[in-house]
Amino acid sequence: MLKNIKVTTLDDETRIDRWLKRHFTSLSQNFIEKNLRKGIIKVNDNKIKSNYIVIAGDTINIYGFLEKNYSSSNIIHKYKILPAEILKEFNKSIIYQNSDFIIINKWTGISTQEGSKNQISIDDIIKNLSKHYNLVHRLDKETSGLLIIAKNLKATRLFGKLLKEQKIDKIYISLCHGIPKNLNSTVKLKIKDKKNVNNNIQTITKYKVIKTQNKISLNLFKPLTGKKHQLRIVSKYLNCPIVGDRKYNIGNNYYSEKLKLNACYIKFNFKGQEFEFQSTLPSHFLDFMKKNKLNFKLNKYINNFSQIF
Repeated sequence: MLKNIKVTTLDDETRIDRWLKRHFTSLSQNFIEKNLRKGIIKVNDNKIKSNYIVIAGDTINIYGFLEKNYSSSNIIHKYKILPAEILKEFNKSIIYQNSDFIIINKWTGISTQEGSKNQISIDDIIKNLSKHYNLVHRLDKETSGLLIIAKNLKATRLFGKLLKEQKIDKIYISLCHGIPKNLNSTVKLKIKDKKNVNNNIQTITKYKVIKTQNKISLNLFKPLTGKKHQLRIVSKYLNCPIVGDRKYNIGNNYYSEKLKLNACYIKFNFKGQEFEFQSTLPSHFLDFMKKNKLNFKLNKYINNFSQIF
């Protein structure tokens, strides 16, 4: 029996072996390789290898198709029950969306991923909205600001490629306890890899001091690499740890404050269209400046992010 299956847009630009495993969960890599080699499985009636990329509209041809050989068990997704106020907060955080992605202004105190049993993460929220939604990148739990969520597999892959090629410009704004020696520089710093303590990962971060007052500096950071806690570690290295950082700024007068780090600007080209977004700073950011009488005119800098680096 010959079975022909059309590739849909959801599976566009997928390796054939991954496509087969997704649709027939019982298949092993060895089974797939063998049947591709023998021409039992083809694409558009052509013999192909396991790394062949299928596109929407292609036809997968399976000769001698038997249900028992190509079985598929449904993957059960365990969804957390989301409180109404969390969904309301998420909906309020959306600043833009189209058919491919969502941009949210993440609030302080919610994990991006891997929330515990008793805590809700952004990933928990989006998986409840659609199993096709995926996080493009991450922000620390206490870091606020712009976060990209892909709505489908193709968008996930495109954003992954942009990240790998460093074609997504991200700028962070922070209030730091102290002033760096150099007001505008690039830091190349090796950070220990938690997965392998014997390995150090090279990070690169551009920064610029915008304003200083009362031993507090308003700094902008542009990470050229993506390592967990990178900006927080770099700030400590520069002798100006971020206000409210309870891990890297211990023993200062601002320990009880929330982390003053915000992913404030993001720019990328997606499917030939230029996109540019700016965050809204959380109230605790502005309250801290008011309480400490910091005369930092943020609008002056926020409207010129693209020209700073």
